[in-house]
Amino acid sequence: MAQKRFYLSSTDKKIGGVCGGLAEYFEIDPLLVRIAFLILTFCIGGGLLFYLVLWLLAPKQSQI
Repeated sequence: MAQKRFYLSSTDKKIGGVCGGLAEYFEIDPLLVRIAFLILTFCIGGGLLFYLVLWLLAPKQSQI
């Protein structure tokens, strides 16, 4: 059984691939993840920081 891991997306990215990677991991539409980050950023203020942390710490998806 293959273990499911989070990676930065190399195919579905606008800036760093974080939203695309989260969408692939949770098997949802990337647009929903992007909207969630916008809401977190403008309403709570932590979305941008969370995005940057994931962008810096998450491994990149290998090109196979």
